[in-house]
Amino acid sequence: MNISELLSPINTFLKCPTPQAWINEAVKPENLPNLLRDHANCELKAAQTAMLLLRRYAVDQQSSDALLAWLKPYEDFVYRKIGNGDFSGYVNLSKKLISKSDFEHGNELIGKMMLLIKEELHHFQQVWEMMQSRGVTHDNISASGYARGMMKGVRSHEPAKLSDTLICGAYIEARSCERFAKLSPYLDSELEKFYVSLLRSEARHFQDYLTLANTVSTTNIDERVTFFGEKEAQLIQMPDTEFRFHSGLPSHNCGMPKP
Repeated sequence: MNISELLSPINTFLKCPTPQAWINEAVKPENLPNLLRDHANCELKAAQTAMLLLRRYAVDQQSSDALLAWLKPYEDFVYRKIGNGDFSGYVNLSKKLISKSDFEHGNELIGKMMLLIKEELHHFQQVWEMMQSRGVTHDNISASGYARGMMKGVRSHEPAKLSDTLICGAYIEARSCERFAKLSPYLDSELEKFYVSLLRSEARHFQDYLTLANTVSTTNIDERVTFFGEKEAQLIQMPDTEFRFHSGLPSHNCGMPKP
């Protein structure tokens, strides 16, 4: 499948394209280190979010503990500066996950989220290796307000909370892929090839999230999909003082460190 075919459902799903002003900021050489740092953090955060959904809704306590142990080396490295960034021994989870007996959609959630977690952790490793090859250190940087802004619209009662959270995940994944495609033509050949490969790998993620949201919801989700789509578009088009992978419109001091 070519790139335009991959992007067609993504662009249809999103309510607005990435503004050109963000792309203009993203291609500045001085912003590349933070772009890569934040991209790596986003890949890890995507794995953490999927794992949290499994632990909260789908798996028993022993499986939950195994998931935490699987992610710990990555979190230690990113947040606690423990380890050397070699995760070759942590690629797969050896334990078979056991679904909670009181959650009827457990096996479906486990199947899709486990595949997503493996891919996101692999992509985190790839971004980190790309950073190393370019002399970019893994410094801690603040997250954008994008994901938090999306989650503010999530309802507090179940199963609406889970369904809304999954819809938010769909938009975050779709925007990531759209930005891979937007950025790739402006990057050097190595990064262009890498971002196109990520697009090919992650293009289906938003549909996996939507499928799960529809499965767990007791009502039609179309209204909620529209609600979060409009919220996502607002966040993408709002002025933003920090440059991040999911940040909004760059303001005059975008990319500058906070005082």
